Amino acid sequence: MKNYLTLTAALLFTSFALSQTDDIGALVTDRPDATESPYTVRPGFLQIETGGFYTESNEDGVNNKETTYNTTLLRYGLLENLELRLGLDFLSSSSTFNGRTIGNDLNGASPLLLGAKIGVSEERGWMPKISLIGHLNLPFTASSDFNINDTGMDFRFAFDHTLSERSGLAYNLGAQLEPGSSELSYIYTIAYGYDLTSSIGVYGELYGDFPENSSANHLWDAGFTYLANDDLQFDLTVGTGITQGQNLLLSAGLSYRIRKNK
Repeated sequence: MKNYLTLTAALLFTSFALSQTDDIGALVTDRPDATESPYTVRPGFLQIETGGFYTESNEDGVNNKETTYNTTLLRYGLLENLELRLGLDFLSSSSTFNGRTIGNDLNGASPLLLGAKIGVSEERGWMPKISLIGHLNLPFTASSDFNINDTGMDFRFAFDHTLSERSGLAYNLGAQLEPGSSELSYIYTIAYGYDLTSSIGVYGELYGDFPENSSANHLWDAGFTYLANDDLQFDLTVGTGITQGQNLLLSAGLSYRIRKNK
């Protein structure tokens, strides 16, 4: 799940107040792309990855628009190579057919995302860094507009290859069961990232899924990241579908790391 929210000025000032002199490196995020990183958050650290996005899609003449005002993922380092994950989206969606509204606009919180990331192995030569990520979507936590009876789930293996001092290749393989759906989908992502400078990075990504009883979906996106300091990163993304479906994706957000007090 990808995550967004506008943090307050007080929180931003706190990031500089908590800045430490020891060099532990810059934060590694699971946003803005669909590819999850195999890197876990350090024990005792809290990472907030948040923002908003807008999508337009069309299927069988029905135009769907969805605005996610706040999609936030909280990542907490519990142990070395183990993090806990909590995510929640606040969104609004509407549908039209031939310019006429279909049904009522939907507004509220989607089912809460609860999960974990476990480090499996470190990168060695041609062998990538690997982690296992799993989530449950808890339907009873959703607002009435998005309340459903069935629990959703997903799992994926996350891989990362260092190609050079400035570039890397990451990819995911897994499966998901959307809340309220009985159809399992096999998912894939692959993303290439390149550092233009020590603060500015760019990436391009292909991703999609293969539902058991439906046509496959393939999409792409690309974007920029800006590292303001080791604990604060901003991002911008644009994308669209390759197969029929999504016409437009726009997103912007930030990621912020709160370090463990000594």
